[in-house]
Amino acid sequence: MSGIYIHIPFCKQACHYCDFHFSTSLKYKDELLQSIIKEIRLQKNYLDNETIETIYFGGGTPSLLSDNEINLIIGTITGLHTVSANVEITLEANPDDLDKAELTFLKNTEINRLSIGIQSFFDDDLEWMNRVHRANEAEASVKRAQDIGFENITVDLIYGYPLLSDQKWKHNLKKVFELGVPHVSSYSMTVEPQTALASFIKKKKQPAMDDQQSAAQFILLMDAMQSQGFEHYEISNFCKPGHYSRHNSNYWKGVKYLGIGPSAHSYNGETRQWNVANNGKYIHALELGKIPAETELLTEINRLNEYIMTSLRTMWGLDLNKLNSIAAASATPLLKLAERFFDNDWISQKDDIIYLTQSGKLYADHIASELFF
Repeated sequence: MSGIYIHIPFCKQACHYCDFHFSTSLKYKDELLQSIIKEIRLQKNYLDNETIETIYFGGGTPSLLSDNEINLIIGTITGLHTVSANVEITLEANPDDLDKAELTFLKNTEINRLSIGIQSFFDDDLEWMNRVHRANEAEASVKRAQDIGFENITVDLIYGYPLLSDQKWKHNLKKVFELGVPHVSSYSMTVEPQTALASFIKKKKQPAMDDQQSAAQFILLMDAMQSQGFEHYEISNFCKPGHYSRHNSNYWKGVKYLGIGPSAHSYNGETRQWNVANNGKYIHALELGKIPAETELLTEINRLNEYIMTSLRTMWGLDLNKLNSIAAASATPLLKLAERFFDNDWISQKDDIIYLTQSGKLYADHIASELFF
């Protein structure tokens, strides 16, 4: 089983914190979509004829696509690949795009899962982030999607930024629980280089993010999710039982995937490749029948470290047997390095699986990097 990711690099406006590849101009949208179709065809053998279990439209803002454009992309994939009968097809969407007409269009496609970028239910927070939508649209978009028949819905929330008091954070979580969505992705606000937020902080127009605030609100998040019956199956992801994001779960489990579109990444178990993050160069390359990608051959050390990083983030944990299958006897030095984290009660072990404890989840990236080979 494999997955396909489609990167749609267009947005109405730039969020202050975002460093993903996108354009706010739709001038070359038609050319870009034709290039995506060409790349799907050129890359048809990348996954070695494995059955496609998931398709994910990300970006950018894929909800800017029409239903015909979505159907064209999905139809091209299904015409070239064997696709699972219960394929998960996710579309990322902004609340302001999900009016009744758009949702009706989406029901005419094979999209069966919506990822709605809410981020906050407070207008002042959304304005600070430079989001297009407003709080009332966020709530209404989820309800409209549910009314029209979308049951598999996930929403995004952000915490750990200056405007977000603990009281407001609890309100955001309460609102999500009231909406009855089965999946939540929640991220601490990070300051990425070359973003507007980074520039504001450098110029003293905005305060820096507070790590203690972020940690405290992450703990509030974990406790609230647990109290509502959500499983914390990956550091930033929570779901009701059985509602995991199959596409993203496969990333963390090391399943092969093909990335289509400018800046998209692909992985086939032995190599990783990434497309040029430039719409014009991407289009030009595909016009010449070339795949605009760089490729890296993954060494044994690369594969060990990637497995450590991704597996520790999940509820399924790091399997020492799988580590040994990548490189013989690799579990022995890792366990030696891990001793201090056992002592700190940041990790635990059951049989041959190592897990992060709740306190360890606060230091997930640090723990993984310290265990690297």
